[in-house]
Amino acid sequence: MTPDAGALRLTWVQVEDLVGHELRQSAQEGRKVAALRERWSAAGGAAAPERAGASPGPAAPGLRELAARLLDELAALPSPLADREPTEWAQIRAAAGSPPAASWAGCPERLAERLEAGWTGRAAGCLLGKPVEKLPLAGIRAIARSTGNWPLRGYFTAVGLDPALAARHPWNRRSRATSLAENIDGMPEDDDLDYPLLNLMLLERHGHGFGTADVARLWLDELPAGRTFTAERIAYRNLLAGLVPPRTASWRNPFREWIGALIRADVFGWTRPGDPAAAAAEAWRDAVLSHRANGVYGAMFAAAVVARAAGGGADVHACLAAGLQVVPPESRLAGAVRLGIDLARAEPTGTVAGFEAVVDALHRRFRHHHWVHVLPNAALLAAALTHADGDFTGAVCRVVSGGWDTDSNGATAGSVTGLLAGSAAALPAAWTAPLDNRLASTVAGFDGIGFDALARRTAAVAVLPPPVPTPPERRTPAGGPASPIGTRPTVTLALPAAHPGPPARRTPAPGDFEEGT
Repeated sequence: MTPDAGALRLTWVQVEDLVGHELRQSAQEGRKVAALRERWSAAGGAAAPERAGASPGPAAPGLRELAARLLDELAALPSPLADREPTEWAQIRAAAGSPPAASWAGCPERLAERLEAGWTGRAAGCLLGKPVEKLPLAGIRAIARSTGNWPLRGYFTAVGLDPALAARHPWNRRSRATSLAENIDGMPEDDDLDYPLLNLMLLERHGHGFGTADVARLWLDELPAGRTFTAERIAYRNLLAGLVPPRTASWRNPFREWIGALIRADVFGWTRPGDPAAAAAEAWRDAVLSHRANGVYGAMFAAAVVARAAGGGADVHACLAAGLQVVPPESRLAGAVRLGIDLARAEPTGTVAGFEAVVDALHRRFRHHHWVHVLPNAALLAAALTHADGDFTGAVCRVVSGGWDTDSNGATAGSVTGLLAGSAAALPAAWTAPLDNRLASTVAGFDGIGFDALARRTAAVAVLPPPVPTPPERRTPAGGPASPIGTRPTVTLALPAAHPGPPARRTPAPGDFEEGT
């Protein structure tokens, strides 16, 4: 009996599929790939699957061997963007300039309440996007219109959906049974929640001085390989092959600038409330396990935005500004975020219907990017948060209705605007009640946990910056106006910028990533 090799088609690691993704990624990094693309095409190689994680069947052995060689040749090509888009920490900090100062305007006793809103908002936004993940923009709009839910204002439903339209644009296969308005019963499992759980576990075990090797060991101990996708699956494969970070992020990894690191970043912002620079530094240490350059910047940006929102006293626009401060300003990630903000500000109506024009402009600009790439998704996230002015319903509905990685974008938008709302009770019950304060997960010890319990555990590992001092009230002496001599001028004190690195650790160097350190 001969084993059926075609019976198992593991997604995101088939070498013949990686070539197509790498050709596109390398071209976007400015590498000259035309000759290698021609060799691949002439040998019968196909483009990468647009929506699926793997092509239907395996390639011939000779084509697979060519694919492996081409991946290595593509990696050796120089990128003209390398100098302005570094991955090394010291170079990122030098390019980004002065980090945002820490500022804490919240009440320590109420941090858990705000963090519950972050967890709950993340879940609700993710859940909104789950059933339409992978659908094209036209399909999302058609489904919502067919069911009387356009402009989008609530969870998707199959009630009233035209059968022909449902056949043309089928729901996400894994999410259909748990993520429609008529069947939601608690928050179903999703990697957009599993990774925050893992990073909460990371901080509980190792504290804020964790290293990238600690993240790698945690994945190997607690994260089943089958629950990883895109860059995370490549990094996992590389760990099992004996590679160590940061090589795990670069070897045959065409997904190095996709959205995966960004979706892991919220916990670093939640636990560094008011300190975007420290949150971004921790997100960097996590991200370099699986991502490079703009993929890392996406995580740093998100962590900083979330940290500013968690600190209180800032609106969504200040949060986005803090996110931009921690990444290289000449990077494509920074440019994508600025584009999203600018398009949202320029849209004249400020309405949900008006946001369609913003989305259409972004889809034209990023039409050559994969739907999971960090650049289009970061641009859409920034646009939705800006256009909705930080409102929860407005932000999650705008970002999900914009397509691409709908559940991930909904999750991040929900986290940020949940924090800005200040408490889970401040979020509309239409979004939160179906969650039933209950999260499903295969991450050990978390299945069935409530968002309130998660918030308490998150608050327990949070590090608060000192509050900005309030200037003393000036009083007029009884004898008349105050003399200028000996009086204290009213000055708003700014805290010095927090050191971006981990407590009591030097700036990470390559040797810090070796196993056993």
